[in-house]
Amino acid sequence: MTIHHCIIIGSGPAGYTAAIYAARANMHPVLFTGAEPGGQLMITTEVENYPGYPNGVQGPQMMDDFLKQAERFKTVVKYERITGVDFTGPVHKLWTESGEILHTHAVIISTGASAKWLGIPSEQRLMNKGVSACAVCDGFFFKGKEVAIVGAGDTAAEEASYLAKLCPKVHMLIRKDSMRASKIMQERVKNNPAIQIHWNTDTEEILGENEVTAVRVKNNKTNEVSEIPVSAFFVAIGHKPNSDPFKGWLDMDEQGYLITQPGTTKTNRAGVFASGDVQDRIYRQAVTAAGSGCMAALDAERYLSAAGVI
Repeated sequence: MTIHHCIIIGSGPAGYTAAIYAARANMHPVLFTGAEPGGQLMITTEVENYPGYPNGVQGPQMMDDFLKQAERFKTVVKYERITGVDFTGPVHKLWTESGEILHTHAVIISTGASAKWLGIPSEQRLMNKGVSACAVCDGFFFKGKEVAIVGAGDTAAEEASYLAKLCPKVHMLIRKDSMRASKIMQERVKNNPAIQIHWNTDTEEILGENEVTAVRVKNNKTNEVSEIPVSAFFVAIGHKPNSDPFKGWLDMDEQGYLITQPGTTKTNRAGVFASGDVQDRIYRQAVTAAGSGCMAALDAERYLSAAGVI
């Protein structure tokens, strides 16, 4: 029976960075990309806030660079999903979607989180053409223009406040007559003159052919339909961490984000580490994901060294 030193579940900045560090530490990592190789950056166009790319870079190109660097150090990359796990004992078992059973001393989970969407057709059609699920990532491209954001929680309030520093008017679309955000965030939004809150408002359609030009909304109390001219539409209704295969094995919060020990990437199971957006509900940036991928590889290296595996 082959027992791997380290298996990495998930790609993207966290998984690929973990692979680079693990491979350089002679941990011979095997990385399973999952259903979406490269993660959320594969549906991102221009990335301008990642260090080392002074002229910006396309998201898929950056992920290809990460992949090539991981493979340069002999990371074995498998374009397959891990569908089941057994974290009992010091040697962990993983099941692939093809039914193969793998054994490993260490596991690094970097499966990311997926943005929640409204589910309207124009959302996908205008993705990266003015529609985005990350104001911090893409807000800069719409500096000086009017934009809209949908959501009523802390994330929506934070992103609306961020956009208000760049844009003369931020239309905040809220389905109910109240917000879920904390009191302090609600006051911050309500007291910001650049943010206009539209209560009891449903998004019917995002308008535009090759770029966002407006959003059609409906007041669900009066049934009045109107159009708001905007250059961008941001969705901030939450993210879902891709942690379902680990339920019952690893500690999670109420939303499904994996819980790690403070200051580390260690989970509640020895030899199992978590990095990137699957355990980060706050920052969710490529650079922070990459940093936590590095941490996970270093934590795994120390674990394997203490166990006498390497």
